[in-house]
Amino acid sequence: MNNWFKILAVAVLLMLGMGLGHAADANAQLGDAQMWAELKEGAVGYTTSTSEFHGQPINTYDPRLLEARGTWLAPGLMAALFGMIVVFALFIMVNGISKLHHGFSGKMVYRWSKLDVSIHWLGAIPCLLLILTGLVLLAGRFFFQPWLGEGVWAGLVYAAKQVHDVMAIPFMIGWALMTLMWAKNQLPKMYDIKWFMVVGGYINFGPFKNQHPDAGFANAGEKMWFWTFALFGLVISASGMLLLFPNLFEPSRTLSLTALILHGISAIIICAFSIVHIFMATVMSEGGMECMVSGYCDENWATQHHNLWFDEIKANGSLKYKD
Repeated sequence: MNNWFKILAVAVLLMLGMGLGHAADANAQLGDAQMWAELKEGAVGYTTSTSEFHGQPINTYDPRLLEARGTWLAPGLMAALFGMIVVFALFIMVNGISKLHHGFSGKMVYRWSKLDVSIHWLGAIPCLLLILTGLVLLAGRFFFQPWLGEGVWAGLVYAAKQVHDVMAIPFMIGWALMTLMWAKNQLPKMYDIKWFMVVGGYINFGPFKNQHPDAGFANAGEKMWFWTFALFGLVISASGMLLLFPNLFEPSRTLSLTALILHGISAIIICAFSIVHIFMATVMSEGGMECMVSGYCDENWATQHHNLWFDEIKANGSLKYKD
């Protein structure tokens, strides 16, 4: 009898303990739910931090901002880079390049100073490295990581992050100098409309063939690229500074994600235009690359692609030939 009594007593105690435990868990869950609800409503706490958000235990944000990074920005940057390369490659296969109708004259006309050439490459080289490393950081885990081992992928991401951070500063310096120094030659003119109407004379078939519209120092396409670079270079620089130096600016989570989205959108646009710019300078326009190598261009290239500028420097006496 005593044994049965002991067994019954133990069972009652166990049931009572389990009941108290469940009650405690329920109270804890209720307390946690209430605490999280209050925090989401903006309840503040106390800390010795001096940050702008020191009293905010949870930094809430719109989850759609984070989703957009993988859903839209990653494939967008891939398409801007590889898509534009494919499009231009196909275009050149069908259309061919823009050759000089009278060939090379052998007379080299002064166009860019050594300082201008240096500034161009100061911005251009970091820009290309930022595009490639940004591609790894933004889209790599969706398109590259599945094909790489974990060790290789980790090393690639680490290297991309280091190069991206280091190249950001010279890019911003190059962007600022180009924007300030070259803007005066990039103002729109009425004859730029005709340039767009005949696609700059780069089409080698149909009614567009052999059309060479008027152009000043910069043609309409170059002006569009310049102002696109100036505008979105500003966005990408401002957002990049915020992301690069969070301890300096102390952004909220939402502001950081917004900066990331704007950074990505600007990168996509600059990437697409950069591919066009590179193809036009190196492949499409015969003799065009020489401008940003030596600072001089062939006289026939100048008269064919920038006739108004060439006429102007002849008229005002500033025409200089390479010795």
